[in-house]
Amino acid sequence: MRGRTLTQLTAGFLLTSVVAATPATAQKAAAKTDFHQWAPTPPLGWNSWDCYGPTVTEAEVKANADYMARYLKSSGWEYVVVDIRWYVGNDTAHGYNEKNPDWNIDSYGRFVPAPNRFPSAAGGKGFKPLADYLHARGLKFGIHIMRGVPVVAVQRQLPILGSKATAADIYSKEGQAGWLHDMYTVVAGRPGAQEYYNSLFQLYASWGVDFVKVDDLSSPYHKPEVEMIRRAIDLSGRRIVLSTSPGETPITEAKHVQQHANMWRTVGDFWDSWEQLKEHFEVCNRWAPYIRPGAYPDADMLPLGRIGIRAERGDDRMSRFTRDEQYTLMSLWSIFRSPLMFGGDLPSNDAFTLSLLTNKDVLAMHRTSTNNRQLFRKDNLIAWTADDPNTGDKFLALFNAQDQELAPASEAAWASAVITRQTPGQSQPVDVDISGASKLYLNVRDGGDDIAWDHANWLNPVLRNGSNSVLLTSLPWKTASAGWGKAAANKSVSGADLLVAGKKYDQGIGTHSNSMIEYDLPTGFTRFQATAGLDNAGAAQNTGGTLQFLVFTKNPFRPMPADSARVSVALAQLGLMGPCTVRDLWTGKTTTAATGEFAPYVRRHGAKLYRISKTKK
Repeated sequence: MRGRTLTQLTAGFLLTSVVAATPATAQKAAAKTDFHQWAPTPPLGWNSWDCYGPTVTEAEVKANADYMARYLKSSGWEYVVVDIRWYVGNDTAHGYNEKNPDWNIDSYGRFVPAPNRFPSAAGGKGFKPLADYLHARGLKFGIHIMRGVPVVAVQRQLPILGSKATAADIYSKEGQAGWLHDMYTVVAGRPGAQEYYNSLFQLYASWGVDFVKVDDLSSPYHKPEVEMIRRAIDLSGRRIVLSTSPGETPITEAKHVQQHANMWRTVGDFWDSWEQLKEHFEVCNRWAPYIRPGAYPDADMLPLGRIGIRAERGDDRMSRFTRDEQYTLMSLWSIFRSPLMFGGDLPSNDAFTLSLLTNKDVLAMHRTSTNNRQLFRKDNLIAWTADDPNTGDKFLALFNAQDQELAPASEAAWASAVITRQTPGQSQPVDVDISGASKLYLNVRDGGDDIAWDHANWLNPVLRNGSNSVLLTSLPWKTASAGWGKAAANKSVSGADLLVAGKKYDQGIGTHSNSMIEYDLPTGFTRFQATAGLDNAGAAQNTGGTLQFLVFTKNPFRPMPADSARVSVALAQLGLMGPCTVRDLWTGKTTTAATGEFAPYVRRHGAKLYRISKTKK
């Protein structure tokens, strides 16, 4: 995320100094203003992560900002957020460069933009010129940072602005992120600790930052640093919206994070996976009681449009969500009032994607609705509702999350225990009797972690009959699905080497939960043998992946549900009596006049979104 300058008109007042306010004056100003007022409605914006990972450039940021100013600003979209590692000049797509990063850091241990990627930052200007560019277009500017103090600042014992301490005096290796090693924990209470965070946000305020996403803060929840960051923002003299990330924030800390941040993550990184989207129904239901003006549970970004250009997940593609699934995503995020941060490359948008982002009725509901909640869940038929506080109308979202069900693990020919990074060797041997079988199904299921880095490998997979053997990777599969990315022969799902517990394998299948790979078996083989392992890419991510591997020799799929199902709602459940008018918010059509019950058909994986009004006499 990026920053701005203090000479900005911010929410009705002009900050005329080009340096941060003094602690005394800033404290006085902060005491008069509740930071929740800085985001009275859920923020709408663009974030570079889903399409550019840690490699976005200034030209790409400007191109997305220009598109937003032209096509989205009038619909309320305003934040342009530069995601992770903008301070590394030679970062890489599909995996961070931790071997020889080209750091850009100032004399006080604060990362600054890499000028080869952000030319306007040269000469010590930081992100101020880029922020000015956005502000001139009526937009707001955001940056991503990692919690903590840079390891390189500790190693160099760089001084802390406003303190006699150095970076080496305030750090601890305890709690360092397992998935990226740029930062150490800042130990609250040590001389210089609060001053370090103060200096960061003084710098960001001088650049003109409006939004900061702080990573590695939510799961596990680093309460002392949350509090230091809140204090530093309030002392900066600038209204900077605070977003915490990633993973599910512990719900036991819901009240605390609500009192310190404008938005906080409810899930790990979310991508264009139906399985992940389906999990959000439970997550959103859990977090709905904590929605309040200026403090929003964050269901994560919208992986729509063109994503994966240089991202961490998958390759350059249009979102893998079907149109039905995209309506489900936008309907659920909107009635849940999650912040909306678009992840695709905006200039590459097609007309359908743009229509999802500019529907005035849906955005109005997202902006002003109250009492947002799940009305019911009947298996995988789900209803959400909310109130229009101005008219007394009700909003109703109906979802059909039915899937083709899989046989339980008890019916598998073989099933592993749940494999985690704590499992010895992060793997388990596979040995299955396949005598007489004509089919082989390799299934990986999510073991229940919250990080979604469930990279799974079937290593050295072999079909045997006595001394005869054939590598399964030498045979074509009939079908293959993966919860994220694409299954790959002799590579991990991310395209890297097959690595389990630090050991490289030349032969195997890389996939991801939830996945199914189907083979037609050649005749005569009696055993299937392999090693089922958690790939290093998953094992390094916080708590790592959690996987269960299963082998079926008979079709594990239950019959496919119907394409559509009726979702019936008694209007009395909404507090509505008598005849009502029902308007479809996505199509704009008044679909019916209803009395007593409303029961439309909803497509599988699809959604309907309505405004229901009492019919005027």
